[in-house]
Amino acid sequence: MKPIINLADAPTDGMSHGDQFDFRMSQLAGPLGAKAIGANVTRVPAGKAAFPLHHHYGNEEHFFILSGSGILRFGSQTHAVRPNDYIVAPAGGPDTAHQLINTGDEDLVYLAISTKTVPDVAGYPDSAKTGVMAALWGQSPPPFIVHDATKGDVQYWDNEDGHAVTAAVEARGTD
Repeated sequence: MKPIINLADAPTDGMSHGDQFDFRMSQLAGPLGAKAIGANVTRVPAGKAAFPLHHHYGNEEHFFILSGSGILRFGSQTHAVRPNDYIVAPAGGPDTAHQLINTGDEDLVYLAISTKTVPDVAGYPDSAKTGVMAALWGQSPPPFIVHDATKGDVQYWDNEDGHAVTAAVEARGTD
């Protein structure tokens, strides 16, 4: 097996939800047979976020901003991000919850690297959900079960209204 992949040749897919969430992701580590570390390049359009605010109890994530600008929500804080910023989101509770929001006018592009520990439990502070990943993405059975303490099992995007994304985009240029 060849141990190198060019970004132009990487398998790419995407997802969107509502008016606030949209991304394209090019897989780097998986196609090369990586088992313990995941890596991808994520591209987020202006005014969007790729994922809801979340934290992992079992996995650590790192991000390196390649181009564009935005806001990092981290716990209860926000931080401006720009090219060449390196971000670490350690495993932990709500104080390590993180979300990158593109508040710029061009795509926010970043390298995302993470451990691939399963099972993993993720918390979603904005929607009060808990998710359990029982297998890695691309494996069977379906890898993710999401639970809301008041509603029972729900879908991944349930209760994710993106209010923080909208607020961050509307506030750009006001600090």
